[in-house]
Amino acid sequence: MAQRLKDIYQEKIVPKLTEQFSYTNLHQVPKVAKITINRGLGEASQNAKALEASINEIATITGQKPVVTRAKKAIAGFKIREGMPVGVMVTLRGDRMFTFLDRLINLSLPRIRDFRGISPKSFDGRGNYTLGLREQLIFPEIEYDSIDQIRGMDISIITTANSDEEGRALLKELGMPFRDN
Repeated sequence: MAQRLKDIYQEKIVPKLTEQFSYTNLHQVPKVAKITINRGLGEASQNAKALEASINEIATITGQKPVVTRAKKAIAGFKIREGMPVGVMVTLRGDRMFTFLDRLINLSLPRIRDFRGISPKSFDGRGNYTLGLREQLIFPEIEYDSIDQIRGMDISIITTANSDEEGRALLKELGMPFRDN
């Protein structure tokens, strides 16, 4: 599956972007560098079962064990002490990244209820795109009966593009379903 998206990138997207932005060098063409998936635990930081469930869900979705992120400072208002687990995060590169991106674009995003496309405004100014998901059930790997609570996650697609326009063109060519605003 990863090979399919890689082949499309090499054969179709690179020549098209080279022509569109008139690049002189092959290495100027933007590519997807990495994808990071992040989930904050919120009130589940006190609950060890919720932490374990989050780790298992992210590992099932991505095929890679996530890292537990811990609080750097104590925040009394949120009942958080230094070193407490506050989230889980995974960084995907290479074949796993392309496999995940392919499944996200072609299987998961179309499963969102009343889906009309994702916002083209979530770029950060340097060609990187961040997408927030409200529930983990859109991924076919997650069974409805096996989850204890609906939790969302943030997915950041980091590209080598220099501008939002180049990043948007790259993701659009890869098949990302942007809605027209």
